[in-house]
Amino acid sequence: MMKSLSAAEAKNAFGHLIDLARHEPVLIEKHNRPVVVVISIEEYDRLMGGAFSHPQVDNTQPKGKA
Repeated sequence: MMKSLSAAEAKNAFGHLIDLARHEPVLIEKHNRPVVVVISIEEYDRLMGGAFSHPQVDNTQPKGKA
């Protein structure tokens, strides 16, 4: 069975949600109704047929003023 968290639990323990979702899909419920499923990037890529490529981020430039 898929793990589930309430929206409040997901918000308050976001790091935990990420850790869980890296291993298996996690159902998020709001008002006891399922609303979204969080999945790992690897699972998303698999579902998309390998078509996902995330943009490379340039971390060498300081953020803020250009």
